[in-house]
Amino acid sequence: MSEVLPNVSCVTLRGRAVLISGPPGSGKSSLALALMDRGGELVGDDGVTLSQVGELVVATPPPHTEGLIEIRNVGLLEVPTGRAPVAIVINLTSDAERLPLGHGYRLLLGHQIPQVDLYPETPFLALRAEAALEMHGLD
Repeated sequence: MSEVLPNVSCVTLRGRAVLISGPPGSGKSSLALALMDRGGELVGDDGVTLSQVGELVVATPPPHTEGLIEIRNVGLLEVPTGRAPVAIVINLTSDAERLPLGHGYRLLLGHQIPQVDLYPETPFLALRAEAALEMHGLD
């Protein structure tokens, strides 16, 4: 079973995929770039292919934009891509709670994946996303 999930970005960090969701213009590509700057590898920008492999949901590059990431006001950048099991969904929203008591879940291919809502307008967004992966992401 597989599906292409549009309007999301995805980066691998230490063998785990961080799926980034949010409304258009919320900073999904910018967060992906910041995580890549911290050692991550692009899986997909503006879309990702999800497949079930055993008990895992694995993110792979989408065929139509594989290896491309948008740098707003600059253009498209070609980069190497990776693939990994989805460990967490980072949802960019201005409604994110300041001090949540845990995390929510996103259902992907019938599997519950931890989801953390983050406020997008912060210079420390990549640090928060990385901390969310370590605190709440699947191993």
